Amino acid sequence: MEELIRTNDLVIISFVEALLKEADIDYFVADQAMSSLEGMVGAFPRRILVDTDEVDRARRLVADAGLGHELRPAPKAGR
Repeated sequence: MEELIRTNDLVIISFVEALLKEADIDYFVADQAMSSLEGMVGAFPRRILVDTDEVDRARRLVADAGLGHELRPAPKAGR
């Protein structure tokens, strides 16, 4: 899996989850437990991960929705 987005903004996380569900792209929201433990102060961002085979499609989907600025940098070739 590859990291698509890392943010403390629950609205962005919810929106991206809805986009991915609608497009039938499997994803995983990491660090939810850590965020709960810290009391939702926002010190620990959550990460949205998608399968490597779907990451390009997911990145296009998020960018087309106007959230391209939230995307993590694409991994360098050869990694």
